[in-house]
Amino acid sequence: MAKLLSRRATLAIPLGAVLMPALPRLGHAAPAVNAPAPDFSAADQEGRTRSLAEFRGKVVVLEWTNHDCPFVRKHYNSNNMQSLQRLAAEKGIVWLSIASSPPGEQGHVTPEQARALTAQREAAPAAVLLDPQSRIARAYAATTTPHMYVIDPQGVLRYMGGIDSIASNKVEDVPKAEPLAKNAMLAVLAGQPVAQPVTRNYGCAIKYAPSV
Repeated sequence: MAKLLSRRATLAIPLGAVLMPALPRLGHAAPAVNAPAPDFSAADQEGRTRSLAEFRGKVVVLEWTNHDCPFVRKHYNSNNMQSLQRLAAEKGIVWLSIASSPPGEQGHVTPEQARALTAQREAAPAAVLLDPQSRIARAYAATTTPHMYVIDPQGVLRYMGGIDSIASNKVEDVPKAEPLAKNAMLAVLAGQPVAQPVTRNYGCAIKYAPSV
C-alpha cells in the first residue's frame, strides 16, 4: 500500500513541473530577501539597454517567462498574467518579463519574436528583457518559468517565489489559488511587510546558457 501511495503521489506532480527547485550553480552568492537585489543590464525587445538601477524609486516586478511552457501558458491563456501586468502599470509598478533561454532552447526569443508575442497575447509588461546568456537568471538564481521577484523602491528584494499557490498547468486553478506574487507586489507598494516573502515556485525548468 505504501508503494502504491508513493507512486500516486509521484504521478500527481504535473509533467515538467519543478516544485522545490535546486538552485543552479552560481559563481556568486544567491539573492536573499531583505538584501539588495542584484543589479543587471540587458537589452529589451526594442534594443534599449535597461538596468535595475534605472528604476530606482519604483517597485519592480521580475517575471521569468518561456512562451512554450505550459505553466506560463496557463497564466497567459487565462489572462491572469496580463491582468497583473496592467494592474502594475496602473499603480506605477515596473513589470519586467525576462526570457533567459539561450538560442536553440525552448523559450528563446529574438527581439522581433518578443514584440510579436507581446502583441499577440495583449501582454503589458514595461519591457521584455532578453537574457540569452542567462546572466540575470544566474544573478537571481531563477529556476522556473514563471519565477517571480518583487523589489522595493530602494532596490531591496522583498519577495521571491511562485506566482500563486497551486502548482499546476490548469487554467481552472487560477481563480482557486492564493495570488502570492500579486499580494507581495501590493504589500511592497504600500510599504508593508510581505506576509510570505519566500514561497515555492513551480513551472518549467529554465534552460541555462553555458557559463562564460
